[in-house]
Amino acid sequence: MSEKETQQLDSRSDAERMLEKYDRESQFRIHIGKWAWVVTFIGVSLTVFHLYVGYFGTLPSQKQGAIHLGTALGIIFLLYPIKGGLQKKQKTIPWYDVLLAFTAMYVTYHKIIFFDSILQSRISGYSTIDIIISILGILLLLEATRRTVGLPIVIVASVMIGYALFGKFVPTQVLSHPGFSFDRIATNLWFRESGVFGTPIQISSKFIFLFLFFGVILVHTKIGKFFNDLAFAITGRYTGGTAKAAVAASSLQGMVSGSSVGNTVASGSFTIPMMKKAGFKPEFAAGTEASASTGGQIMPPIMGAAAFIMMEYLGVDYGTIMLAATIPAALYFSGIFIGTHFEAKRMGILGLPKSELPVLKEIMLRYGYMLIPLIIIIGTVMVGFTPQRAAIYGIISAYLVSLVRKETRLSFRKTINLLEQGARVALPVIAAVATAGIIAGVVSITGLGAKFAAGIIALSNGVLILALIFTMIACIILGMGLPTTANYVVTATIAAPALINGFELAPITVHMFVFYFGIVADITPPVCLAAYAGAGIARANPFKSGVSAVKLAIAAFIIPYIFIYNPILVLVDVTPVNLVFSVLTAMLGMMGVSSAMIGFFIDNSKWWERIIMLLAGIVLILPGLVGNIIGIVLIGSIWFLQKRRKDNEGGMGLGSEPSVLM
Repeated sequence: MSEKETQQLDSRSDAERMLEKYDRESQFRIHIGKWAWVVTFIGVSLTVFHLYVGYFGTLPSQKQGAIHLGTALGIIFLLYPIKGGLQKKQKTIPWYDVLLAFTAMYVTYHKIIFFDSILQSRISGYSTIDIIISILGILLLLEATRRTVGLPIVIVASVMIGYALFGKFVPTQVLSHPGFSFDRIATNLWFRESGVFGTPIQISSKFIFLFLFFGVILVHTKIGKFFNDLAFAITGRYTGGTAKAAVAASSLQGMVSGSSVGNTVASGSFTIPMMKKAGFKPEFAAGTEASASTGGQIMPPIMGAAAFIMMEYLGVDYGTIMLAATIPAALYFSGIFIGTHFEAKRMGILGLPKSELPVLKEIMLRYGYMLIPLIIIIGTVMVGFTPQRAAIYGIISAYLVSLVRKETRLSFRKTINLLEQGARVALPVIAAVATAGIIAGVVSITGLGAKFAAGIIALSNGVLILALIFTMIACIILGMGLPTTANYVVTATIAAPALINGFELAPITVHMFVFYFGIVADITPPVCLAAYAGAGIARANPFKSGVSAVKLAIAAFIIPYIFIYNPILVLVDVTPVNLVFSVLTAMLGMMGVSSAMIGFFIDNSKWWERIIMLLAGIVLILPGLVGNIIGIVLIGSIWFLQKRRKDNEGGMGLGSEPSVLM
């Protein structure tokens, strides 16, 4: 075996180990014996069901949601062990998990079997059987979520249920309420549209599942390798080319996948070793990949699952969400790209030789057809098709694309495996959004949203920037334990109304605000799973990798404030001239902030130069002609000072090359 093949095997081994360690959804049973046929049958049935209703029309939301959730719960108990680490030790599925699987399926399908009588019970009162079913359903959902997503979201949901039960004992008068009986809470959360089967699970059953399956098919076509080759062909020869290629590749990967950890591992197993070889420190290589991969959830056309729920909450079409996210996503990745450039200049890291890079023309001629499904998704959404229909057309085109090459052509067995994989990928998302429904349901029952809104306004004393900072902190803290989708549901239900109603802000800017800060929790220490996964591949210090990721992704902490104060960037009240001017000044601002974070502009920066660059970047990002002019003058002054210093030093040192972004 050659050295290159050995390195590839080591990278794959590292990737698998990191996924299993930091990605809870990868901790499924390896050996399930004769139950493999059952899991395959149920998984394929779930995917086929969604394809059928996606093409021919949906069922009533409560029925479709019940099939969606009930089938997923059954598969979860068959695949995920009660305790982490057992997935490799167990040779089959224990009897108790089989019992839990089919019990979970029954208590959820109960809504379908007795659909009419349950509707009638809303008036006449629920029976004892209904109450038992609802309690069992909630408990089994929480256990399934613990196994696939983790304990923190279960704790939050449990605390919310406790709050609904014992609200009268809450010492704070603002948050206290009379409290509700256990029966009422259980039946409201399980049988009504405001709980488990509310908006999040309905959107998951209609749209999210189909887009996840679309991503599964694209991955099968080896589009990831195409994205990597394309990124290296475009950026690899320039200063710090390996890091820039990692950013470009991750942004492309983000167009088909919304998982921070998954993207980090998938791209990082290839890009991180190359960055280290080029001369980047392991922590910086891990941070670069983690920050770029985390941005996948804000990268159209397939953003994180929360984007589809946002569409429903705002009552707009998905095309509007995509367009609103486009410029912020471009600014986010530009900020990381600029940061890697300054670090490469500081370290004296050049690009790769042309002989080691793919040829762009050859790549596009040979593999450019792989972009067809993405073009179809974007086109169908923008011309007015529903996301559901767009996803179906995307899936059909992706399937046809897979037939072009022999190695990706789908046989009957591969098709069955692909259909099963579609269900498996969706399991953690389904569990998370259903549990988020519990949290949203409690907010609805208790009126917590209005109380929380009053609390934010009182705490901030009516000052917008303080209210935004408090909301940001809440999003990041929740994001340390909750997946992005659940975090968004919670903050959009509780915090967003306070900002919208209390400060009369445009709804889409507020929802984007909480969406962004829920995402960046994946790279914010101390709990930064994407950075930890990247550090594992890079064999770097996890905390330092998280710090590097934050420095590079500092744009993600600034951009949400930009579109609150300057909603033009999310296309609210936009004119072409204002849009172009705002984007240009924001890009200059990103350059200033990135330079301050890295400590380099055209030469190594002194401490006071970094402070000036930071201030200049911020005033350029904020709207206002006077501030923008001041920012340009400050950046120009630092450029002049550093240029003169370099000239006086005789052009020696690491900063001797002209500072261009390519």
